[in-house]
Formats: sequence, C-alpha cells, structure tokens
Amino acid sequence: MASLPAEDIVCPYCGETITVFVDDSAGEQSYIEDCQVCCRPIQIRLRLDRDGTPQLSVSAENEA
Repeated sequence: MASLPAEDIVCPYCGETITVFVDDSAGEQSYIEDCQVCCRPIQIRLRLDRDGTPQLSVSAENEA
C-alpha cells in the first residue's frame, strides 16, 4: 500500500502549521478536517494542476 503525501497547512483559526495527508486518488475534492491543535473545522479544497500535482487551499469552515 502506497503512503499518502503529507502537506503542511496553516490553520485559519489558531495560525499553527499542521500536517495533513492528501489523498489525490479521487481527483479534485473539498472536505473538512479538524485542526490538530485547536480542534476547529478547516475547509480544505484539493485541486490538481496541469501536471496532476495537488494544490491545497484552506479556510475557516464558514468562509466563502
């Protein structure tokens, strides 16, 4: 079984850098993951660039 790539993101609530594991096998997606420090819900959007490299964007759960 292949391991998932890890990406560092900054929590939009507490500002801490945390590591999330990215499963890009399902293509582009949007999901919620709780911050490992403050436990608040982070909206994570996964997009794939032209080369298939995952690009993450994060926001607070209720941000547009």
